[in-house]
Amino acid sequence: MDEINKEKRKGTGFLNVLKSTIFAASGIQTRTNRERDFEHGKPSTFIAAGIIFVIIFILSVVGIVQLVMHYAAP
Repeated sequence: MDEINKEKRKGTGFLNVLKSTIFAASGIQTRTNRERDFEHGKPSTFIAAGIIFVIIFILSVVGIVQLVMHYAAP
């Protein structure tokens, strides 16, 4: 019980926002972390993290496709 209270008081630092964004995008966010984010996090922080995550994800996919097409072309 004390561990749960400690986690809730911890707030949402940069690493927690990063982990929450990645876990939420992959669909494995825990209920405890989701509740912590909604109670203590700023929406603007998570929106910015989400936008940055999407941009990095898209650039990664484009880079991988370009790499595969480069080696697949005759």
